[in-house]
Amino acid sequence: MRATEEHTATAPTHAAPPPQTEEDAEKERRRRRRPARRAKQQAAPPVAAPQAAPQVDMAGPRPSRSMPPPMRVGNRFDALAVAEPEPAAGTSRSCPLLPAPFPGAVAQARAAPVVGMGVGGAPRRLYFPPYWPDQVVEEAIQRGHVFTGKFRVNAHNRNEAYCTIDGIPVDVLMTGPAQNRAIEGDTVAITLDPVVQWTRMKGPNSTCNPATGGVSVVREVSETNGNHSSKRGQADTSCRFENCSNGLSVSDRMHNHHKNSGFSQAVKCENGHAIVPESYEDLNEGKTEAAIALQRICSVIYSHPSRRPTGKVVSVIKMSSRRGAVVGFLAPLSEFPDGEPHRNQMNVQGSKRMNHIASSFVTGLVHLLPTDPKFPLMIVSVSTLPDSIRQSLKEGNIAIEKEIVAACIDEWNEESPFPWARVVKFLGKGGQVESHMDAILFENSISDAEFSPESMACLPDVCWKIPQEELEARKDLRNVLTFTIDPPTASDLDDAISIEILPEGIVRVGVHIADVSYFVHPETALDAEAQIRSTSVYTLRRKVSMLPSRLSAELVSLNPGADKLAFSVIWDIDPHGSIVNRWIGRTIIFSCCKLSYDLVQDLISSDVSQFGSVAASLQVHGMFEQGDIIKSLRCLYEITKNLKEIRFKGGALSLDTAKPMILFDEDGAPCDSYRYKRNDACFIVEELMLLANMSAAEVISNAFPDCALLRRHPEPNPRKLKEFEAFCARNGFELDSSSSGQLHLSISRMKEKLQNDPVMFDILMFYASKQMQSAEYFCTGDLISKNDDWAHYALSVPLYTHFTSPLRRYPDIIVHRTLNAVIEAEQMYLKQKKVSTVRNGVKAKSCEMMDRCFTGLQFSKDAAESKEGREALSAAAKKFKFPSSDDLGEAAEHCNERKWASRRAEEAGQKLYMWALLKRNEIKVSNARVLGLGPRFMSVYVPKLSMERRIYYDEVEGLSIEWLEATGTLVVDACRNKPAQRRGSQFKCSRAIEEVAVVVNPSELMLSEDKDESGATGTGDPTADSVLLSDDAVEAQVAPAVLPLVIRYLSDIPVVLHAIGGEDCQVDIGVRLYISSYFK
Repeated sequence: MRATEEHTATAPTHAAPPPQTEEDAEKERRRRRRPARRAKQQAAPPVAAPQAAPQVDMAGPRPSRSMPPPMRVGNRFDALAVAEPEPAAGTSRSCPLLPAPFPGAVAQARAAPVVGMGVGGAPRRLYFPPYWPDQVVEEAIQRGHVFTGKFRVNAHNRNEAYCTIDGIPVDVLMTGPAQNRAIEGDTVAITLDPVVQWTRMKGPNSTCNPATGGVSVVREVSETNGNHSSKRGQADTSCRFENCSNGLSVSDRMHNHHKNSGFSQAVKCENGHAIVPESYEDLNEGKTEAAIALQRICSVIYSHPSRRPTGKVVSVIKMSSRRGAVVGFLAPLSEFPDGEPHRNQMNVQGSKRMNHIASSFVTGLVHLLPTDPKFPLMIVSVSTLPDSIRQSLKEGNIAIEKEIVAACIDEWNEESPFPWARVVKFLGKGGQVESHMDAILFENSISDAEFSPESMACLPDVCWKIPQEELEARKDLRNVLTFTIDPPTASDLDDAISIEILPEGIVRVGVHIADVSYFVHPETALDAEAQIRSTSVYTLRRKVSMLPSRLSAELVSLNPGADKLAFSVIWDIDPHGSIVNRWIGRTIIFSCCKLSYDLVQDLISSDVSQFGSVAASLQVHGMFEQGDIIKSLRCLYEITKNLKEIRFKGGALSLDTAKPMILFDEDGAPCDSYRYKRNDACFIVEELMLLANMSAAEVISNAFPDCALLRRHPEPNPRKLKEFEAFCARNGFELDSSSSGQLHLSISRMKEKLQNDPVMFDILMFYASKQMQSAEYFCTGDLISKNDDWAHYALSVPLYTHFTSPLRRYPDIIVHRTLNAVIEAEQMYLKQKKVSTVRNGVKAKSCEMMDRCFTGLQFSKDAAESKEGREALSAAAKKFKFPSSDDLGEAAEHCNERKWASRRAEEAGQKLYMWALLKRNEIKVSNARVLGLGPRFMSVYVPKLSMERRIYYDEVEGLSIEWLEATGTLVVDACRNKPAQRRGSQFKCSRAIEEVAVVVNPSELMLSEDKDESGATGTGDPTADSVLLSDDAVEAQVAPAVLPLVIRYLSDIPVVLHAIGGEDCQVDIGVRLYISSYFK
């Protein structure tokens, strides 16, 4: 059942174009009033055949370049039949506040041939208007007639798509044909509709919009811990509480840069009304036409707070990489005469089903049903399929519909209601975990192929040892107590920690990172492949590494008991947690042991008398003993507690909650799950890694202010924060969102207040995370005049980057190279100034730290801007082959895209294994909290899965639904009389009650309880294997609800979790009501 979301426009993308005259419009209205009289055997809408498609490697998509140039969509005008472009924004048919159309657009539009005329004047049917020429689009953007943004589709209703335009506070909605063939992730050019055509926002939160963001701050911060590793949709049109998910994957709500950024500040808003300054004309002086247009649009939006802007796509500026990574299932073309498929229509049985499949061989076309609901239905030419598949279609083999296929979109012209796709390869049978995992990797363009011979040739020989010149050039820290803290199964150890006790209470703490840049050189095959992959991907049972394992797990990994090359940041910290000195440079270290988080937690929390038993499994290498390590860990724990306290006093934000984790048996099958919460040992590592990243960001941005790779976290959208404030206020909580620090304090108070209701606190954290935008890499040169935009909101620091995980993140390698250049320039500068950096004794070490003009605590701007300093920095940049600012910006964009793709894959993998666990156990019973209610569906939060799901209950056979809108109450009861079935329907109009609820008879339930008390194990009752799972494994059995069931906002209700799909559709986790009734 497809959801009708915030808006009720239901025009599908394949519908005919709107009537062009009043007479046509009247005919169209009459046609829609007439009852449908289509024959059952009616075929799909006519589809224009595409041009010959280029050949694609059947082994799968080739990896794209690491820094691909922006793809421009060519002029999609047919030389013989070109549609006149829609009037540009600014004409009478667009936003009335924009200026009149510019002459160039009008002239080119008039020169275009007439719509609908094909070869020889034959009429053509156009489902969409042609795209505007590139030159027209560019000029329209500059003049403020057209705006650019990332095209995002509502997963619950593909008829709705949104664009976030920088400078406009509300997302722009596009429905039906206005989407004009854009695909999820495309960068599009759009025009705005007149205000009278804007839609009205629904629900009490009228300003709600599915804007970018929604990535948990916890993930951003926890990424510092080395190897540790729900969709959201809008509520129903009549949903009383509009705090349901908007259908956008967490990893898809990303912050994007656009050309028209930062122009809405001239229009202030007080109490929901626009306030345009009296000197409005003065504000326009010196501003571009685009800036003035945005000011006017913002003024209209603030004056109409209950309306959402709408628009239409006029061009695709950059095609999404996801066009080449489509996963789905094949289906006969004749099954969906009206376009979009519905899975409940797929239950055609027997010879009729085989005839449909065989007919596809005759028509030469089949449908491709993407598993991602954001993609449209697609068409595949049978002639492009392998011979074995064509033979199966000819024979009517229905098994072909259960094969997962990987495909790419070749073309979507204005004459076709659907895009044309081409199957690249078959991934295996649906319903098998490995096949679905391959599909997850493919649709995120993640290659798990072996590294090329050229890349492997870049690695040193097997018998490689650290050269003597490196031993002499690096600081030797092999006699300093050093160890690693990682998960017990980690093999890529890229960070280690050292500690020394100095006089006067000073503690010298070091973070040592594997020196990957020593082995991975710029402009080599290995570097190019690492750029393409950009990040390692972890999907529970499968790891796709960014670097070859011989490098990441052997040569560079900081394994204990061996000399290793490292890049180190060392601080002198006083008893108050203040940093009094800092040294950054290349070192050689010796790790004495590998510690796990659980072991460290035991060591720092156990009594002295228990140390012997706890540390029995601790293996120590070198000159140190177990007692030295235990003492150092306790000292580190106290230091990092001070650092954490200082950081949160400075305004940092934490949204840390427990996460569901899956356990596997010896055969690799999921067998159980639990909720994992990080312990104090994790925070020891986290604080030190954060400090190292901040130190690296400070050094490289000071030395190379126009060419440093940093990581920024934008502030949440103010409008979304207001919605969260309203949500909290409605539930009796005060929220101060004026800064990240105040937000953290508010959340801390809520946690204290909700000690007896942890589920409600989880829900608050769930929504708080949704307000956050995604952190992203950027080149400082791209924001050189906007230093305030460099900041990291969650950490509340002005500068931040990634330095601590070069084995699994390519940006860290770039930062290492930049730091190498800074150190080289510093040494060159000091040498030219005849300042010796080599001294003897304890005092010499202190002086060495003080003499650092570029890497020390105090950056010498005078030295950097001097002639000698500029020459040294320039020479070092050339030596380490610095990319240009433009190339670095493209690299940052690529790394962002790859990071979001890996995040999507990791989340999809977690969901896949949870699906497999539920499928293996058939059903699980759990409690859920109601988050939204309406006449068609409810939205519930399942705390054991940290997941929000919907339960649709409209048109259910055997259930009576009464929605009391005035009180926001839903009454569910059993129908005493069986409803009459509609005549003449090909399919059932209502769903079976089993799709919505698991109904048990109370007498059967009591019988099952008696068996349990007597020691028998029942298998037929859904509660027998009911509970998720080991973590507080449902101490009390979850009892079913009793009909009639009265449900209100934030009610706790019992639900049954079960696996959905897999064999011939997407994998999902379903939720059904768990109720008891004698009418079963």
